[in-house]
Amino acid sequence: MSTELIINANGAHVAIALLEDGKLMEYQTQDAQSDFLVGDIYVGRIRKVIPGLNSTFVDIGHEKDAFLHYNDLGPQIKSLLKYIRNTQSGNQKSAMLDGFKMEPNIEKNGKIADIMPQGTPILVQITKEAISTKGPRLTSEVSIPGRMLVLVPFNDKVAISQKIKRKEERDRLRMVLDSMRPKGFGLIARTNSMGQSASDLKADLDALVSKWELTYTHLKSEKVKARVLSEEDKISGILRDLFSDSFTSIVVDDESLFLEISNTVASIAPGRDKIVKLHTDSVPIFEKYGVDRQVKTSFGRSVPMTKGAYLVIEHTEALHVIDVNSGNRLNAKEDQENNSLEVNLVAAKEIARQLRLRDMGGIIVVDFIDMMKSEHRKILYEKLCEFMKTDRARHKVLPPSKFGLIQITRQRVRPATDIETAEPNPEGTGETITAPINIINEINEALEQLVKSKKYSSFTLHAHPFVAAFLTKGIVSIRTSWFFKYGKWIKIVPRDAFKYLQYGFFDSKGKMIK
Repeated sequence: MSTELIINANGAHVAIALLEDGKLMEYQTQDAQSDFLVGDIYVGRIRKVIPGLNSTFVDIGHEKDAFLHYNDLGPQIKSLLKYIRNTQSGNQKSAMLDGFKMEPNIEKNGKIADIMPQGTPILVQITKEAISTKGPRLTSEVSIPGRMLVLVPFNDKVAISQKIKRKEERDRLRMVLDSMRPKGFGLIARTNSMGQSASDLKADLDALVSKWELTYTHLKSEKVKARVLSEEDKISGILRDLFSDSFTSIVVDDESLFLEISNTVASIAPGRDKIVKLHTDSVPIFEKYGVDRQVKTSFGRSVPMTKGAYLVIEHTEALHVIDVNSGNRLNAKEDQENNSLEVNLVAAKEIARQLRLRDMGGIIVVDFIDMMKSEHRKILYEKLCEFMKTDRARHKVLPPSKFGLIQITRQRVRPATDIETAEPNPEGTGETITAPINIINEINEALEQLVKSKKYSSFTLHAHPFVAAFLTKGIVSIRTSWFFKYGKWIKIVPRDAFKYLQYGFFDSKGKMIK
């Protein structure tokens, strides 16, 4: 698998596209002045204690108060509160915890009002961004992630990623990390730590300790409602979490960003910075690499798949609903069960991609095409779980219910990405239409089925004049490519009476083919 990162920088706005074998898998945007992002650490103040929920609302400067539950305090919350008091009063002379006396851990089922009364300053980290009417979700068990390690203050444990399976490697990492762990800090070995030398692990740890020292410096000068440590921008985050040997190129169209990314890649993978390239072509970067086309076809309410099948995706505040439709695929009655399985498997792969692409979180309910055989339902479930393995977000896939629905829960840390792909109708009706690029995909799918059916020796395509011109113009037109692919010259008739996205195939007698 080849992985490409395509970055379009437009002033303060940056769009990031992650392609796997040319397929758009992740699409994210960020602004230079983005605040209150997942991973950001703030010093806030307890504004209101809610005993009934065993939680508090915290003022961190966001327009909506952030939410902190007792379960998210962390067992060492008393040590953290003491550290904040000592730092802001000037009694804590160093960021490190060598001479810091830890407080006892809190009870698992205690009361938040007994620990943090109203007005208490507290250090918190955002775990979920503000969504709809809800403010950010917080934790006071702060952690600082690196490429190989995660630094956890007020902890004394070494944990190893569960994805590292070999016992010998787990034991080696635990021994190495335990020997270099600063007093009062815990460490988590991420998957990228596997096989790394002690010197490389120490370098990653030193970078994390520097960030904690920066947090301490800001904490001394900022009393409340201020960000004391910012999560890395999304580009650095993707490189930190995903960069591997599968990356074949990173292309960016901004020179300063190009230099910054080159330095980042050189630091995490010496010698690999040559894969970072500066896009200087006159053709826009997203146009050249096919990102714009894939965005248009992937973010609408209806998402086309192969052979005429498609997904319908609906979003609500509480959950997302995905309906799998076969289109005109299931026409062989004697083999409908196998056709249903085939369409469902294609849909399962596309659904796993859509969840990553749109960053859909919470509860997702999928209505697959009904299948009668239990072995087919088992195959579908196992394949969906397999396709979801590449998803970085925590998720759980439940087996099909008695109604044939599959439920997925997926970590929800920010609003789902929603890109408007509908466009104004060029006929001036005031309505909107789906992205016109979709009509070409539909025509391609319908034509392939017609040719494979071998029911018609000849047929004609009727379409709106704009669409007909798009199919026929150019040195190597789409119609010419059809000729080389199918060995048939397709006659295309412009129809003024047709609506913009209307088309139809007609047989030699002028009868529409359904």
